[in-house]
Amino acid sequence: MTDSIRFLLCAPDHYNVDYVINPWMEGNIHKSSSDRSVEQWYKLHKIIKEHAIVDLVTPQKGWPDMVFTANAGLVLANTVVLSRFFHKERQGEEPHFKEWFLNQGFIVHELPKDLPFEGAGDALLDREGRYLWAGYGFRSELDSHPLLAKWLDIEVLSLRLIDERFYHLDTCFCPLTGGYLLYYPPAFDSYSNRLIEMRVPSEKRILVAEADAVNFACNAVNINKTIIMNKVSDDLKLGLTTVGFLVIETPLSEFLKAGGAAKCLTLRVTEPIIPDNKAKVLVESRTIRMEGHLLDAGLINQALDLIVEGGGSFKVLNFNLGEQRQSTSLAEVKVSTPSHEVMEEIMSQLIDIGAVIPTEDVQDAKLEPIKQNGVAPDDFYVTTIYPTEVRIKGQWIRVQNQRMDGAIAITEVDGYIQAKCKVIRDLQIGEQAIIDIAGIRTIRKTESREKRNQEEFSFMSAGVSSERRVELVVEQVAWELRQIHDRGGKVVVTAGPVVIHTGGSKHLASLIHQGYVQALLGGNAIAVHDIEQSLMGTSLGVDMTQGVAVHGGHRHHLKTINIIRRCGSIAKAVENDVLTNGVMYECVKNNVPFVLAGSIRDDGPLPDTQMDLIKAQEEYAELLKGADMVLMLSTMLHSIGVGNMTPSGVKMVCVDINPAVVTKLSDRGSVESIGVVTDVGLFLSLLITQLEQLTRPYSFVAKV
Repeated sequence: MTDSIRFLLCAPDHYNVDYVINPWMEGNIHKSSSDRSVEQWYKLHKIIKEHAIVDLVTPQKGWPDMVFTANAGLVLANTVVLSRFFHKERQGEEPHFKEWFLNQGFIVHELPKDLPFEGAGDALLDREGRYLWAGYGFRSELDSHPLLAKWLDIEVLSLRLIDERFYHLDTCFCPLTGGYLLYYPPAFDSYSNRLIEMRVPSEKRILVAEADAVNFACNAVNINKTIIMNKVSDDLKLGLTTVGFLVIETPLSEFLKAGGAAKCLTLRVTEPIIPDNKAKVLVESRTIRMEGHLLDAGLINQALDLIVEGGGSFKVLNFNLGEQRQSTSLAEVKVSTPSHEVMEEIMSQLIDIGAVIPTEDVQDAKLEPIKQNGVAPDDFYVTTIYPTEVRIKGQWIRVQNQRMDGAIAITEVDGYIQAKCKVIRDLQIGEQAIIDIAGIRTIRKTESREKRNQEEFSFMSAGVSSERRVELVVEQVAWELRQIHDRGGKVVVTAGPVVIHTGGSKHLASLIHQGYVQALLGGNAIAVHDIEQSLMGTSLGVDMTQGVAVHGGHRHHLKTINIIRRCGSIAKAVENDVLTNGVMYECVKNNVPFVLAGSIRDDGPLPDTQMDLIKAQEEYAELLKGADMVLMLSTMLHSIGVGNMTPSGVKMVCVDINPAVVTKLSDRGSVESIGVVTDVGLFLSLLITQLEQLTRPYSFVAKV
């Protein structure tokens, strides 16, 4: 027995599974055998007494989980941080444990009542005394970790739990003597696993398989080179004995029914202070403010989900719900993360949905000079589709040329500061790039419920439409097209060769002829197959009227390319009456500009095809300027590319038979976009029919 090591236990006099507060309790209400519980507990008690001193706290009637003393608090030397239980079913244990610690002469620290922390169940000291591993995600809040660091004067490393079966850190993580670690990696998020791997050398990490994890192999008591646990596989036992540990198994099946085993049933109350320890914690907290129709638009739920899913935690400091339907709501939320790296990632996503830093906390944006043309600093801010402002020298400056997946370049000439969104390749020495997420805000439109409802055909909410009637979607798109047409707006179409294959060529050509299209973006293929159909009546060698392959038709697309190359360009083919109908013909005849972006698979290509990828991107971006709507017709490559170039506020319709394409578009988060899962030929046919029915000109009233 080691006289210097003491454990606190509580006899199972009142133990039972009386409620459900974790997955293990499901289906086990009142199914624990009292006799077996007592037998198993006393066997554990006997084993521990052979290796250490055991203290007992008096069990209290009405608190069946008091037997799990690991959750009483966290002890270091003569100091204890008392637990604040998450569930009301255990909160009554707190005063009994507090009384015991005070009677033993401990200095007791108590967390605020609304800050859950469940003791040594969620906080485990490295057995070498170097730092404290602290879990959060289910029972303990991240905001408790800075207080642990302060009160215990120790470095705290925060680990996020993501598997509800392993609701406490000690159910899946066990620091061992000699710097070893027994743990189940899938219980943690990726950041936490990286942190573990950074702190514990690979030769010291003992990974537990799921079969051992669900038997609570990690919920073990480690006393020097002895490990006491419920049950262990032969493979894991061999791994532990190989590195010098003695494994003692003792059955604890009755306590597994409540979600605990050896470690849960014990609290080590002799944890020595390490002289070199100093308080340190990576936890970072910031306050954000959100304003708008937070409930209507689901923004508050979206924000809180982003925080939790990103690895952080939150506390709603203030929420003022709009008193009337037209009123906006205001929320202030404290965001906490285990590190600055995680905070940056979460905050960038919150900024995307309109969150701002309160005025009293706002800082200027952080800048770093461009040191190499076409290369951004490592920590550069990645832009979104939403209008963005940056704070430079105390003033908010609107970012020009807003687009997705760019960097923000700052220049200053004669006191005039300019912020411009640029793709990485266009950054130049002499500019500065925004880094981090300080001093950045996005501008999101706030519309009242009345304003949204008073519009006869308000544009459909973002999403993938596979179940809505296509006719309804077409009706709304036609109405929008007519609105844009009558006010002299701009519609850009990006289309793939499927438009031709499905018989949509004549309908797209009709849209161009009637003035509904102001620019066309595509690749070499749509032009080749459109012209092939115009010249030879086939598309990829298939007769478009009969739907059968034509003998020798597989050569038609190459013959088409050759004809246009002989003419010198598509425009010259039209001028020379070689090309007399079709999509490309209507573009030339109606002065509708087009860009054909080439790729490595292109035959020929056509002389009009831009084979320089960067120039093609630039030409795409130029034609997208000023667009009111973009129609994306069955082309995954070009639709995604165009989506990334297009700022918020531009209505988008993505039509494709492949749901993955339209889902990709909707993931951009634009509420003015919709994806329609249907045959593009059918869509265009219905669109033309609907436009023909809109005989009366739309009377446009400018929005104030």
